[in-house]
Amino acid sequence: MLYVSLIVAFVVAILITPLVKRFAFRIGAVDAPNYRKVHSRIMPRLGGLAIFISFLVGLVLLRPVPTEPLVQAGENPFIIPLAMVLAATIIVITGVLDDMYELSAKTKMLGQLVAACIIVFFGGIQIEFINLPFGGELEFGFLSIPFTILWIVGITNAINLIDGLDGLAAGVSTIALITLACMALIMGNMFVVATAAILAFSTIGFLFYNFHPAKIFMGDTGALFLGFMIAVLSLLGFKGVTIFSFIIPVIMLGVPISDTFFAIVRRIRNGQKWSDPDKSHLHHRLIDVGFSHRQAVLIIYGIAAMFGLAAIIFSMAKLWGAILLITVILVAIELFVEVIGLAGKNYRPLINLAKIFNK
Repeated sequence: MLYVSLIVAFVVAILITPLVKRFAFRIGAVDAPNYRKVHSRIMPRLGGLAIFISFLVGLVLLRPVPTEPLVQAGENPFIIPLAMVLAATIIVITGVLDDMYELSAKTKMLGQLVAACIIVFFGGIQIEFINLPFGGELEFGFLSIPFTILWIVGITNAINLIDGLDGLAAGVSTIALITLACMALIMGNMFVVATAAILAFSTIGFLFYNFHPAKIFMGDTGALFLGFMIAVLSLLGFKGVTIFSFIIPVIMLGVPISDTFFAIVRRIRNGQKWSDPDKSHLHHRLIDVGFSHRQAVLIIYGIAAMFGLAAIIFSMAKLWGAILLITVILVAIELFVEVIGLAGKNYRPLINLAKIFNK
C-alpha cells in the first residue's frame, strides 16, 4: 500500500502544480525580480501548496499510524498524525499569506510558534532527555519544551534560507527526507518511513516544474512547510536516543544548517543584524566563483547527498569512529567555507594556519 501512496502523491503533484501556478497568478502570489534574486522575470510562487496537497492525498490514502515507542499502550495513535497535519496546515496558511502579502518576520514567527506549540502540547512530541555516550542521561527538565520549539523553528527557517535557486530547497529537502526515511527504516520506525517517503515523492513531482529553468517557485509556503516537516519527523525519528545519534539529523541537514550558521557569522563580522538579508549564501557564492545556475544547484545536491550518507555511516559507527567522522566533517566544512568565502572574503583561519605551518 505504501508504494501506491507514493505513486499517487507523485502523480497528484505533477497534475496539480500547473493549477496552483495559475492560482498563484490569479491571487497575486508572485515573486518580482530584485537585486537579491537571480531570476529576471515575474514568477509565480505558492508551489508549496501543490506539495502540501499531494502529501495530504498520499497520507490520507495510506493513513500511517505511529506505534511504540512513539505511542505508549492506551494512548490514541492518531494524536501524533492529527497534530502534525494541523500544525502543518498552520504553517502552510502562514506561507500562503506571506507569498501573497509579504508578512513581517514577527508575523511569520508567530505562525511557526503556534505550529510548534501544537506539536509539543497537543501531539506530545518533545525532547525530554538524551542518553550520554559514557552512561547516564541528560535530562532537559523544564527546558524540554523551549528546546523542542527552538529546534522546530530553527530547522523550519534553515530550509527557507537556502531557497534561492531553481529547485534548490526542494532538492535538498528531498535528499534530507530520503535520508530520514532510510534512518527510520534502520531503526524500525515505519511511521516516519512512510510519512517522509510520501513527502519526498510529493516534492519530486513538484521538482518537474521547479528545476532550472523553473516554471514556478515553492515560495515560503513550500520552504516553511518542508522545513517544518523535516524538523518534526527528525524529532519522531530520533526521540530519546544517544547524544551522538541525536547529531544524526544535524549532519543530515548539514547544508541548510551550515549555511544558516555561517550567514549569521558573516553578518556579525560585517556589523549587520543576524537577520539582515544578503546575497552571500552558499548558492550565491558558488555562482560568484563561476558556476552556472544549474551547476551550483547540482553541486549543493551532491553536498547534501554526502551529508546524508555521512549521517547513515555515523549511525552505524562506534563511539571513536563517530567522533573521528564529526571531526573530518567539521574540518571539511570549514575549509570549503573559507575557499568560497561563505563567512566573508577575509575569513580564512584554517588556510592562514596552514600557511604558517608551511613556512
